[in-house]
Amino acid sequence: MLNKFIVGRAGYLIGFLACFGLVGLALWIQTQYNLEPCPLCISQRIVFMVLGILFLLAALVPKFPRFFAALQVLAALGGAGVAIRHWWIQAHRESIPADCGVGFDYMFENFPLKKALTLVFRGTGDCAAIDWTFLGLTIPQLSLIAFIGFGAFALYLARLNKK
Repeated sequence: MLNKFIVGRAGYLIGFLACFGLVGLALWIQTQYNLEPCPLCISQRIVFMVLGILFLLAALVPKFPRFFAALQVLAALGGAGVAIRHWWIQAHRESIPADCGVGFDYMFENFPLKKALTLVFRGTGDCAAIDWTFLGLTIPQLSLIAFIGFGAFALYLARLNKK
């Protein structure tokens, strides 16, 4: 029954809505609890948006499910990598310097792209703060679970929709 519901465009639209739903949830958590996101949090949001756009493109161009699955899995793996790095920083917050660096906007306005990306992914400090948890899991841990789930969902959809 579930396979019939998500086969074709519907499954990809569900992926799109879920990705942007998580970004919306992150924004709600940020405003509800008055939290400032660190560069790694922002990077994870960007990857969720890229993943959502890839799901939307797969819905709009359904002739290439394997191609889009490959892109979706790569994006999910990239997001998982950022989430793992963020989780690692939080797990080692007592042993690393507490300096996350300058703000995200400042970096991209005042540094070349390569340098700005290096600064974003070097994150410490604010990135080490655990300001919010759900069921005992931190935001990067929850993001990691979501990225793994989206990667598996992309592979599942490609299998259902193979041409």
